[in-house]
Amino acid sequence: MKTQHFFPLVAISLFLLAACDGGKHSAEHQENSTTAPAIQRPVFTIDTDKAFDPSAVAAYTGDHQTIYAHIDSALPAHIGALQRWLRQPSISAQNQGIQAMAEMVRDDLADIGFQETALIPTDGHPGVWGYFDAGAEKTLLVYMMYDVQPVNPDDWDSPPFEANILDHEYGKVIMARGAVNQKGPERAFLNALESIIAVTGTLPVNLMIAAEGEEELGSPHYPQIVDAYEARMRQADGVLFPMAVQRPDGNASMLLGVKGILYFELESRGGPWGGPQTAEIHGSYKAIVDSPTLRLIQAIASLTTAEGNTILVPGYYDGIRPPTTEEQELINGAAAQYDEARIQASLGVARWIDDMHGRDAIVESLYQPSLNVDGLWSGYTGEGTKTILPHIATAKMDSRLPVGIDPDEALAKIRRHLDAGGFQDITIRKLSGYPAAQTSVAAPLVQATISVYNKYTQGLAIQPRIPGSAPFYQFTDRLGLPLVPAGLGYGNGAHAPNEFFLIEPTPGSAVKGLADIEKAYVDMIYAASEQ
Repeated sequence: MKTQHFFPLVAISLFLLAACDGGKHSAEHQENSTTAPAIQRPVFTIDTDKAFDPSAVAAYTGDHQTIYAHIDSALPAHIGALQRWLRQPSISAQNQGIQAMAEMVRDDLADIGFQETALIPTDGHPGVWGYFDAGAEKTLLVYMMYDVQPVNPDDWDSPPFEANILDHEYGKVIMARGAVNQKGPERAFLNALESIIAVTGTLPVNLMIAAEGEEELGSPHYPQIVDAYEARMRQADGVLFPMAVQRPDGNASMLLGVKGILYFELESRGGPWGGPQTAEIHGSYKAIVDSPTLRLIQAIASLTTAEGNTILVPGYYDGIRPPTTEEQELINGAAAQYDEARIQASLGVARWIDDMHGRDAIVESLYQPSLNVDGLWSGYTGEGTKTILPHIATAKMDSRLPVGIDPDEALAKIRRHLDAGGFQDITIRKLSGYPAAQTSVAAPLVQATISVYNKYTQGLAIQPRIPGSAPFYQFTDRLGLPLVPAGLGYGNGAHAPNEFFLIEPTPGSAVKGLADIEKAYVDMIYAASEQ
């Protein structure tokens, strides 16, 4: 998407036109809407006061001092490895540096000692495979992503691909695109593997790594990566996704699942229905010519209530699985540590929808589908004036989907809704989509990971899932494996300017620096081998 094509004023128009619909079909649609029952967001209740207590899981007691000492001595080289990864651009949306980053991941696995390494061809960006055969009883599968979001360098305090070490209020940080999402934690995990192998000559588990370069695109071709090694992946005992889960106060937040996602484009273009068909025309013709831009605004506005918070697509809320007893107990435990003010401050948000608070906000974010406009563009938005009637308008949209909603079925409902409202000419292009994923807290890999957190932290909150999305269903649903995103450390700025990963916290901080992050990964691998 080119910046000069972005159409920022459309957002204002959405509210003004929220009651409007599809032009020539508006009277018919308004008549139907008066007889149809009002659509409301479903309400999900918590029926128990019982809360899951992570501290009831015994802390991991393993002590691997020789490996810890190696990490301490190799820390400058380990920081350098992080910087090397972060200095290699890998912007999937723009295909910038993708091939070079994939080769770097593959070559690093070979250098660490993986007996098998390969690039996996897909219809998009390549995947990366690695296998370390330790002759062990247990096998751990590791999911990784090596791509990052686009950047606007002018917005950064430090160039996004220089990976400079900077002084920060939290200590010394690496600032770079991908620092915390997810190259930094992933390379820290590989550093831990490197130290284990350097000291012992092997690993306590067999280890598979299946990395992709399209996570930021919605993982459209990750199924092809699984296709290539599915039979072997099924031999794994569980899946680990390296990430940083600590808060600035040192407490850790553990997630056991993700929402699904539907990502699509809507496009309005002049055609037989009206509007200029081949190019923009003089703006004065709006008196007698339809506007594709206004038509797109009306189509989008028809999808939700005026404030944008209730989806008006018939049946869109159908099929959502409400919180299970286990999930309710997890939510109760997480709510006790829910720092609403801190989260809102970090996001630059003054309030949640409907002024909800605490546990209600957690439930709403995890069990309601969302419908979001990621960007709109049409016509001229440069300096000065250019009075035109654009012939095309486009919007990118995403919908985060709780357990129970299939992305293809959701898209079909949107199509039917637009058609019923007279917007048959609006084009829909699906760009990606996959369902939600969930792992039980009772899974042995989850219990092992909790035990390591209890060794290193004083507070742990566990949520059944997060509102974000990742292709974890490939593991939980397709392969039937538990998946745990895990790792200590703190960072901020994912998808935003000045993204950073904390390397050396200020004295007295409860947040772990790179050395302890890697030591915790060592313990997680050994704890997984003992389950």
